[in-house]
Amino acid sequence: MSNSVYVTPKNSLNEILRGAFPGTRLILEPGIYREKLEISIPGIEIIGSSAEDTKIVWDDFAKKPDEKGVEFNTFRTYTVAVLADGVRFRNLTIENDARFPELKGQEVALTVCADDFEAHNCHFLSTQDTVFCGPLPDDLIERYDGFLKKELRRGGAMRQVFEDCLIAGNVDFIFGCGDALFKNCEIRSVFDVRGSGYTAAPAHAKLQDIGFVFDNCSFTCEGGVKDGSIFLARPWRDYGKSSFINCRYGRHISEEGFDKWNDTDRDKTARFSEYGAVPEGRVSWSRILDENEIKRLMEHFK
Repeated sequence: MSNSVYVTPKNSLNEILRGAFPGTRLILEPGIYREKLEISIPGIEIIGSSAEDTKIVWDDFAKKPDEKGVEFNTFRTYTVAVLADGVRFRNLTIENDARFPELKGQEVALTVCADDFEAHNCHFLSTQDTVFCGPLPDDLIERYDGFLKKELRRGGAMRQVFEDCLIAGNVDFIFGCGDALFKNCEIRSVFDVRGSGYTAAPAHAKLQDIGFVFDNCSFTCEGGVKDGSIFLARPWRDYGKSSFINCRYGRHISEEGFDKWNDTDRDKTARFSEYGAVPEGRVSWSRILDENEIKRLMEHFK
């Protein structure tokens, strides 16, 4: 049985979560909640008034030293980490406002290391590495033993759904190994002094056959982003998979569409595909989806 807790910006979300039960619904009044959160209780639902006026904000970044002088690393910079299954977000913004990633490194707004996650009518705002769709690649689960808490190193299948959301960033700002659906979302590239950028950085294992699915999304940009300077995706690991179905692309998206990731041979293994009005000039190693493949992808998230 769920219960509702009404929260104001004067309250501590962390304190409320420590006393919450599975299925607790947190209803947030408008305002800025400046806290770093970890959600470790299943079935928690957090509902704001609207994404424009209800915001959870923090400002950690990868090159920031912790209390022991050790750099945070990408995977400790999140503003909010979802570490339990069945969590729901509605009508709110989660933001990392550290900015200047060319100096500070990665700045995660949302980390999801959990299954059955949903976000509706939410904004996720940062620069580099805005949204991490867990789990981590297997090699990083092993590498970060003793550095990251076990909940952040959790493996296994994870499904995540983002519907009617805005996700903003500049480099690899949707990344990870989760099976994630982005439905009717705006994917916005923000200005970066480094010039070029990448939206998705999938790292799926070879045996994963769903990956990231962008369905009916609009790829937009803010002022200052150059024409053709943004790639839809690049593979963070060899078999990273992303599918783009009936999406709309702004002037900033490169006609090539996809990048192989620096001096790698991942163009031979990456799985990038599209369906709908696909512009000319795409790389030869991307492909066109058929309707049966689309049906299979979408049924995975039902």
